[in-house]
Amino acid sequence: MSLRPHVVLSVAVSIDGYIDDASPDRLTLSDAADFDRVDAVRAESDAILVGAETLRRDNPRLLVNSPERRAARVAAGRPEYPLKVTVTAGGELDPAWRFWHHGGAKLVYTTDAGAARLGDRLSGLAEVVSLGGTVDFAALLDDLGRRGTTRLMVEGGTGMHTEFLAADLADELHLAVAPLLVGDPAAPRFLGPAAYPDAPHRRLRLAGVTQVGDMAVLRYLRPDDDYRFMRRAIELARECPPSPTAFSVGAVIVADGAEIATGFSRETDAKVHAEESALDKLGDADPRLARATIYSTLEPCSQRASAGRAPCTERILRAGIPRVVIAWREPTTFVTNCVGVERLRQAGVEVVELADLAEAAMAMNRHLDLT
Repeated sequence: MSLRPHVVLSVAVSIDGYIDDASPDRLTLSDAADFDRVDAVRAESDAILVGAETLRRDNPRLLVNSPERRAARVAAGRPEYPLKVTVTAGGELDPAWRFWHHGGAKLVYTTDAGAARLGDRLSGLAEVVSLGGTVDFAALLDDLGRRGTTRLMVEGGTGMHTEFLAADLADELHLAVAPLLVGDPAAPRFLGPAAYPDAPHRRLRLAGVTQVGDMAVLRYLRPDDDYRFMRRAIELARECPPSPTAFSVGAVIVADGAEIATGFSRETDAKVHAEESALDKLGDADPRLARATIYSTLEPCSQRASAGRAPCTERILRAGIPRVVIAWREPTTFVTNCVGVERLRQAGVEVVELADLAEAAMAMNRHLDLT
C-alpha cells in the first residue's frame, strides 16, 4: 500500500487572523522575503493544492518562480514544476484561469456530480478524478500517494485548511503572521468553524519561530508524532542481539513525517550503535537529514570504547540533524559521564526527552546494572 504524502499547510495571516480583506482586490500579506520562502517550500514539494475558491478569487499561476530552484528539481530527476492540484465539489471551474495554462501537470479532485458538470471542459488541461459522492480528503491523499507524491503543500484557502485540520490530515502548519490588522468581519479567515480533533485541549507542537522580512513564521507539528516514532524505536530495540556488555537501543530517523532509516544495537556487527547503524544506511550527505529528527531510546553516546568509531553525538552533528528525541539518559553502567545531550544542545540541536517512555525503553536492559 502506498503511503500518504506528508501534508504541509502554508498560510499568511494578519495579526487578527485574516487571510485577505473583503475588497475585490487581493490583499498582499507577505513581503518579498516571505514570498521567496514560500517559493522554496513549493520547490521542495511534489504537489501543491489550493481550493477552487482560491482559484476563483485570486486566479493564481501557482508556480516555482526561481529558475535556480526549478533547475535543481530537474537535476534531481524531478519535474520542473510540482503537480498542481485543486478540489471542487460542484465542478464549477473556468478553463480560462491562469492555473491551467502555466507550469506542469494539473489534477482536479471532485465528486461524481462535479465530474459530470465539468464534462470535457478541462480536456487537455487537467486530469479529473472523481472521489465519489463527496470529496473525501483521506481518499484524496491515498490517491496522491499511489501517484508517488511524498510531500504535499496546501496553500488554501479557508475551506481547504479547515478540511485538512478537522480531518487530522495535516502533518505541519507554516503560519506566517504579517504585521497588519484587517478587522473586517466580512473578510475570510484562516479557518472556519469545525469539529477539530480534541479541541480546544489538543496543543500542536511548536517546532520553530523565525523572522522572514517583517513576518513571523511559526512552524507547528502534530503533537503525537514523537510518541509514535519513539514507540517504533522501542520495537527496534527488542530486535537487538542480547549482550551482557552493551545496551539494547533502537533508533529511527524521520524526515517530512516519514521514516527514512532505522537501526538497532549490534544490527550489522557486534559494536555498531543504533544511531550509527541508521546513519550508515543514508550517509551524512543525504539532504533530508537537514530537516530530520532522530529518535533514540537511549541518549546518544559522547565517547566510544571501540577504536576508530565516532561517538553518535559526533555522527549526528556531522550529519546536520537539527532535532534529537530520546527516552532515557545513559546511566553510569559503562560510561562514567555521558554528556551526549549537553554536547548536542551546546551545538544548537533541539533535544527532547520523553521521560514517560523511559520505562518501556529500559525494559530490554533490565539484566544490566542501570545505576
